[in-house]
Amino acid sequence: MMDGTRERRGEAKMSKPNILLITSDQQHWNTIGAFNPELRTPNLDRLAREGTTFSRAYCPSPVCTPSRSSIITGMYPSQHGAWTLGTKLLEDRHTVGEDLQASGYRTALIGKAHFQPLQGTDEYPSLESYPLLQDLEFWRDFHGPYYGFDHVELARNHTNEAHVGQHYALWMEEKGCANWRDYFLPPTGTMDPSVTHTWAIPEAYHYDTWIAERTNACLEQYRDQEEPFFLWASFFDPHPDYLVPEPWDKLYDPNTLTIPGLVDGEHDHNPPHFRMTQESEPDFDHLKETGHGIHGYRSHLVPDDEAKQLVATYYGMISLMDKYIGNILDKLDELGLADNTIVVFTTDHGHFFGQHGLQHKGGFHYEDLIRLPFLVRYPGQVPAGARSPAIQSLVDLAPTFLSLCGIEPLPGMTGVDQSGVWRGLQSSARDHALCEFRHEPTTIHQKTYVDARYKLTVYYRQTYGELFDLQEDPGELRNRWDDPDYAALKSELLLKYAWAELGKEAMPMPRIWHA
Repeated sequence: MMDGTRERRGEAKMSKPNILLITSDQQHWNTIGAFNPELRTPNLDRLAREGTTFSRAYCPSPVCTPSRSSIITGMYPSQHGAWTLGTKLLEDRHTVGEDLQASGYRTALIGKAHFQPLQGTDEYPSLESYPLLQDLEFWRDFHGPYYGFDHVELARNHTNEAHVGQHYALWMEEKGCANWRDYFLPPTGTMDPSVTHTWAIPEAYHYDTWIAERTNACLEQYRDQEEPFFLWASFFDPHPDYLVPEPWDKLYDPNTLTIPGLVDGEHDHNPPHFRMTQESEPDFDHLKETGHGIHGYRSHLVPDDEAKQLVATYYGMISLMDKYIGNILDKLDELGLADNTIVVFTTDHGHFFGQHGLQHKGGFHYEDLIRLPFLVRYPGQVPAGARSPAIQSLVDLAPTFLSLCGIEPLPGMTGVDQSGVWRGLQSSARDHALCEFRHEPTTIHQKTYVDARYKLTVYYRQTYGELFDLQEDPGELRNRWDDPDYAALKSELLLKYAWAELGKEAMPMPRIWHA
């Protein structure tokens, strides 16, 4: 009798859908083998076969902290306040995890958070900053709560950066890797230029291995306790620097890959900072009000041989990550959780590896940087093997997750509910996406409006801008901002952009009386 009652209660608990969010970091939208035969990603290909691929997904910001903060708040960076790198998502911001916890969900984040800066102040303390970052005794006892996650296991570094510490370092020690510091730079904050492409760290101690192992441990716990969960497996790759352990460093032959590059004259009609990236020693001082660095405002010139090799290494990093994503998907199957789990794979923003002559990221809102890989699997609910052009944004994840779990999103979330689109019940939930980039001190403060065909980018207090016809010019080679033949269209798009800005105003307080 007691066993039967427990079984029925367990079925009731597990009838709520689970959510598994898997993210990479800085991954170009077209780096999944199912759509690009030059890559090997059998596990992401599996998600594409078993779910729906959304080919027009966008980030709300092309840098990490703002975009990741939008994922958990359902708000744009200009709303939640963490508007660039080096800012902090304040702890009083409402997050999707809090709503899920209130409905009986367990919530966890394994891997990269990046909601706080590497340096804190008395007014804005940061758990992800020095010296706390490498105080292993603190992290031994701290697992949350953190931004709506009741359990976190965190790390901060990309490849061999000096920022290694937190739960990842503890895990390496537990695995018997007492010399883990040998694989990371001393705490100088400077990457060693002599270490390129091949990372000496054994795969057994790589953070992909750690993320998959700890994610799977959470899955086992939630299955055993019969609790619905929201679990974010947050991978660090393929974010530069370009380093990957053997044998993944030799998986791709750089001489057989398609290497993107600059098209002659394509920046002739672009804002001045585009052209300056193609100079060996560009002078960006006119963009700076103080001496702080600005993401992307430097020379983007790379020797041809290095350009080929970095693409090969970037692809190797993706393939290694794909292996451990497969470990997580296999664990879902092994535990019998796959049928009741919504799996979303995406990234925080895109990446340049030669497109338009650019590298990494910055204030260049080409599709390469703001468009995302975006896969959704939910057996029996989301169509399998489908491909949809419905526009998605990372700000939509929070309200959509809540809707699929039967929870009403709070009015303060300005993302839209995409649950009907994911299920194939409606063709679209939004007709545009917005992307914001602001990295003070700089005059480069821009916002982009993109719809089914056109893309418009405006700059604060500047008369220049960008207008691309993505249907006729998918490579974004001809900026029509100053083209008189496009003047009427530009006026129309500027009005639509203004409407979009008005439409994303947060309304956290419902009207409760007429006067």
